[in-house]
Amino acid sequence: MWAYLFQGVGFGLVAASQPGPFQLYLISQSLMRGWQRTLPSALAPLLSDGPIILLSVLVLSGVPDWMRRILYIAGGLFVLYLAYGAFKSWRSFDANVPQPESKVDGLPKAVLMNMLSPGPYIFWMLVTGPILVAGWRETPLNGIGFLAGFYIAMISTLVGIILVFATATRLGPKFNRALLGISSVALFCFGLYQLWKGIAG
Repeated sequence: MWAYLFQGVGFGLVAASQPGPFQLYLISQSLMRGWQRTLPSALAPLLSDGPIILLSVLVLSGVPDWMRRILYIAGGLFVLYLAYGAFKSWRSFDANVPQPESKVDGLPKAVLMNMLSPGPYIFWMLVTGPILVAGWRETPLNGIGFLAGFYIAMISTLVGIILVFATATRLGPKFNRALLGISSVALFCFGLYQLWKGIAG
């Protein structure tokens, strides 16, 4: 079990540290709302990855290319929507005015974003899915160990990202606004890239 546990830790670190729409969303939220309100969003993979893992391991390996393109397009459009929200916050940024709360911000939006992003599906289908299946076939304890190591490492890394960027806000409002602008541009680029992948295949 320990071998699978350590593999899970390694892949969890890789999944959380790779720049992507979900990580950028956490960064923009930590800049706008602070670490206390953003921290629950780090748990989004725990709530969204169950269906993703099942689809990736059992179904997605056999679906046609057009279905994968639709997934990319849907994810790209949602990321562009998030980029627009971050841009509006950057444009109207005022360090003396608290950011308005939204009922769909935080964990619900993070869960939805993770489920619409093709990254987790591809990651579980091509990288971690085969390891999970192999370990589970040997003994379910290996599969459980792999999942435990993966999510402990991933969530811990996401929490670290949130804390680092929320702490960066203490460097001053100009720095905070600049980081928010960068995150909105990066989200926009990721959205366009996913749309391009979906359209061009």
